Amino acid sequence: MESVNWKVKGMTCTNCALSVSKYLEKQGMQNVKVNPIDGDVHFEAASFETADQTLLTKGIASLGYEVVDEKKAAAVVAKPPMNKYLRYTLLCLPFTLVLMLHMIPALHDSWINNPWLQLALCLPVYAIGMYHFGVSAVKSTLNGMPNMNVLIAVGATAAFAYSLIGALRGMGHDYLFFETTATIITLVFFGNYLEDVSINSTQQQLNALARQQPVMANMIAFDDKYQEQIFTVESAHLKNGDLILIKNGEQVPADAKILSGDGMLNEALITGESLPVRKTAKDKIIGGSLLVDGLLRAQVLHSPKEGILANIINLVKKAQGDKPPIQRLADRISAIFVPVVIGIALLTFLVNYFVLHAFTPALMRSIAVLVISCPCAMGLATPAAIAVGLGRAAKNGVLFRNAQSLEIFKQIKQVVFDKTGTLTTGAFSITNFDSSLPDDEFKSILWSLEKYSNHPLAKSIVNHWKGAREVRWAKIEEIRGGGLQAVDKAGDEYRAGSASFTGITGHEDASVYVSKNGAYIGSLQLSDEIRPEAAEVISYLHSKGIDTVLLSGDNLQKVQSLASQLGIKKVYAQQTPAQKLAVIDSLKAQGRTAMVGDGINDAPALAQADVGISLSDSSQVAMQTADVVLMNNGLRQLPLALGLGLHTMKTIRGNLFWAFAYNVIAIPVAAFGLLTPSVGALAMGLSDVVLALNSGRLYFKKVT
Repeated sequence: MESVNWKVKGMTCTNCALSVSKYLEKQGMQNVKVNPIDGDVHFEAASFETADQTLLTKGIASLGYEVVDEKKAAAVVAKPPMNKYLRYTLLCLPFTLVLMLHMIPALHDSWINNPWLQLALCLPVYAIGMYHFGVSAVKSTLNGMPNMNVLIAVGATAAFAYSLIGALRGMGHDYLFFETTATIITLVFFGNYLEDVSINSTQQQLNALARQQPVMANMIAFDDKYQEQIFTVESAHLKNGDLILIKNGEQVPADAKILSGDGMLNEALITGESLPVRKTAKDKIIGGSLLVDGLLRAQVLHSPKEGILANIINLVKKAQGDKPPIQRLADRISAIFVPVVIGIALLTFLVNYFVLHAFTPALMRSIAVLVISCPCAMGLATPAAIAVGLGRAAKNGVLFRNAQSLEIFKQIKQVVFDKTGTLTTGAFSITNFDSSLPDDEFKSILWSLEKYSNHPLAKSIVNHWKGAREVRWAKIEEIRGGGLQAVDKAGDEYRAGSASFTGITGHEDASVYVSKNGAYIGSLQLSDEIRPEAAEVISYLHSKGIDTVLLSGDNLQKVQSLASQLGIKKVYAQQTPAQKLAVIDSLKAQGRTAMVGDGINDAPALAQADVGISLSDSSQVAMQTADVVLMNNGLRQLPLALGLGLHTMKTIRGNLFWAFAYNVIAIPVAAFGLLTPSVGALAMGLSDVVLALNSGRLYFKKVT
């Protein structure tokens, strides 16, 4: 399946998004996600040729929307023009204000009562309204997917046509409602403008934050003795021809060609294919793909530009376009809302006409029903709250991969923590080491092994013994959950890792063991510091009635010591990745479970948990597996993430209640003639503003 991302202009609410989504599904597209907030459209296709693209683009245009080029859209964001709804409002407002003088009793016999003058003033407003609402209404109706613009267009046209007949027949000012037509169109434009302003500010914050996150690459260089040196640079600085080292669990920083090594790469983010693909020497690899298993030396073919940063932005875009289960009811109602309201408006006209025996009041009441009803309110209830919730989260360094996580957070009963790099800093210091070899030789062997790993222990050893003489290996690989295994040019096998992996017995407990051909040659003891915020986070979870669990591959003594310091009662130690997976399964049977981890070994458990939470300095495989990413060593932001999940759902429920209550009350009020169409149009516009303001409270309210 090929993954396709588009930007579609012209959508104003979920009703619009449903029209686009249904059309794409009818054309055979799969996993369609449409985000009315920023116009992002994502879908998958078995094949996607130029002809298919042209057909779908024309089909979406026939609904009244426009597929735009992402690069052009980005250029527009860099130098944005005036908001189109504000522009339409300002164009219509002068004509509308003059027309509204017609409603002042003292001016009934003045120049403003001239029907032809009123027609001349109304025509520009009506033309602009029909250009925007009318064209969209006709196209969506012809495609069998009427949107909310149908209600606006029908209401405004009914008032305009009735007024035109009154003018032609000289029936007097009681039959002129040109100001109603103009007011409906102007106020709806103004309401759309207010809605746009509230949502666009969130989108800009999200994109700004995503672009600030650097992605690092391992660059290879050679010193004056032709020894290989590896140092980290931001991937944006890579250029064609640079040599890079890609370690197990890392993201490929740029399009490149493999020089040596082999590995399994997950290219799902780029190709949509979820199964890992084996790549060997001379194969090309795609920037943004993930090295699931292996170790590669490669040469950069193209500079990455913003290819990888786009993956982080993609996290936010997918989350915004995602729908939690609570949105499904609103979607079902929005899908049938427009035809139902048109039926209610027609019934309102007939009942009022036969009861009142007067055409004009019956028509005005039916128009009021059309313009006061608001499918947008129901459609925006969820995405508006999610946009603001994600905006505050992103601003504070919390990135959500999907919206379902927000809803699941309120049901979390227990949080499972990995130890190393999660509850501890991951910055180890070497307390002591023992070896049967000379110190320099032992340091050289261990440093040359550990430089090929992303494990926190390995990084600490490499940093601590920087400058050690390098040993050239004929072959080296990292065994997940075990350690590093290498063969030198003489054919001797070296291992560094756990006691079971190296086959070491009879030595005191250590952090890392090193063996040569299965025989002990040394061990290393490292100490790690507890994150300063860890105790506070654990205490917060306990205060909310959430149980905590420590799940680690480290030895029992160290795990129990850490747990006792933090007040964690339940402990699982010396767990392999497969065993961690089984533990998560058993905990999920007891209640909703979140998992916080940072390593390659944690990736399966993160995926298995109800909500997987990773830190931004984690391995890329952990970040891509997790549902939530805490940026900038953000364990301290875990309470905020949980609180935002809970309060975002509360806001969504409040929005949905308001949207349903508004329509349930407003439509009968309009049907009984208790307000004019102009007041109805204003109320419809303000209903969206109320949702935006309620959602905006998420920026400021206390959530922890």
